Amino acid sequence: MIEIELLDHVISFDPATTLGPGMFIALVFALLSGYPVAFCLGGIAVIFALLGMALGVIDPLFVTALPQRILGIMANFTLLAIPAFVFMGAMLETSGIAERLLESMGRLLGKLRGGLALAVVLVGSLLAATTGVVAATVTTMGLISLPAMLRAGYDRSLATGVIAASGTLGQIIPPSIVLVVLGDQLGVSVGDLFLGSLIPGVLMAGAFATYVLVISHLKPHLAPQLNPADLIPMQPGQLLRVIIPPLGLILLVLGSIFFGIATPTEAGVLGATGAMVLAALNGGFSRSSLSKVCDETLRTTAMVMAILLGSTAFSLVFRGVGGDQLIADLLLNLPGGKVGFMAVSMLTIFGLGFFIDFFEIAFIAVPLLLPAARQILGPEALIWLGVVIGANLQTSFLTPPFGFALFYLRGVAPKTITTQEIYKGALPFVGLQIAVLVLIIAAPPLVDWLPNLAAS
Repeated sequence: MIEIELLDHVISFDPATTLGPGMFIALVFALLSGYPVAFCLGGIAVIFALLGMALGVIDPLFVTALPQRILGIMANFTLLAIPAFVFMGAMLETSGIAERLLESMGRLLGKLRGGLALAVVLVGSLLAATTGVVAATVTTMGLISLPAMLRAGYDRSLATGVIAASGTLGQIIPPSIVLVVLGDQLGVSVGDLFLGSLIPGVLMAGAFATYVLVISHLKPHLAPQLNPADLIPMQPGQLLRVIIPPLGLILLVLGSIFFGIATPTEAGVLGATGAMVLAALNGGFSRSSLSKVCDETLRTTAMVMAILLGSTAFSLVFRGVGGDQLIADLLLNLPGGKVGFMAVSMLTIFGLGFFIDFFEIAFIAVPLLLPAARQILGPEALIWLGVVIGANLQTSFLTPPFGFALFYLRGVAPKTITTQEIYKGALPFVGLQIAVLVLIIAAPPLVDWLPNLAAS
């Protein structure tokens, strides 16, 4: 207990019980300030480590464990999958393969009412399995498909809503970078997370496609049927040459993981190599494109690793001041048991998705929830929890007014489309995402069936 005399008043506090909450509050204010997250985490860790040692709460020897934890991150083979998958997606986008895929599907399905919107959902699902990055998928489809949908007379809200929603599928459809990070933080197999997310991802994409077809027939004015004279005919051979290569690459990457031929890291390298081969075969591989892809990969990977190092320092000091035990006790004493824990943790992650990126959520929130999750849900439920968190993040990234996918689309959409129209278009898809999220929470076998089948 420490006593401080201030203006004839004596203020007493126990450092052992106040540094933990103080560190958490300081992090919240730092994140709200807009300062880079990696530096917020690392800076607060340094400040509270010095305070803890000065007040006798932290043993100086405890802090010396930080270099060993950093070396452990550097030796983590699983994290190598992140630059590999980022490179694969960036190469397919830069080389124009993704653009040709979207144009071809639009021409194929254009005869259907709502066909262009349905093409966006299908191609969004394929791009999600190749890029795994929301910003890249939303931007690509916004630049290519939005002008075509507007020219065809589509309702602005429907057009923007389906693009933003399809772009977020990269959070849940494997091979997802989100799931790679969550697998590392939860200490579970990334391959099992990929398997577990396959059915929820298909359900999410299927819900979007069904909504597009239903709303197009109930309200035909929202999605006018295209004039066949405006459609450029496409031969089956042309379509196959556009669709089969990227689809084959996706199946090669996922198949090598699911059948135990390669680890996620090895499969990521295989995918990156395959993307370069496809780019070369399609005339989209050049020194300038390779330089652009490498630059994007380096920036994304450096950002992820900087956040990871900062969060490692933060979590170590937070544990040293007793903060992890404080969070665990709070979650373990929630009313309602599993239901209470899931409600609070999912609402927290949903809220954080409005303000910070999924990397930051995975590195900050997940380690705080993990000890309580192991006790309340059990270690066997961590794969299910990882998939639920991924689906939750997908929902928060689309929800107005702060959904990141909406910001990305706003950046490439014409000025004639208002922000209110983008928000209005996103709301039905948010409802569909929440419905699927509730379904996989209520029915864990939707997640567990494929991993259990692969293990048997």
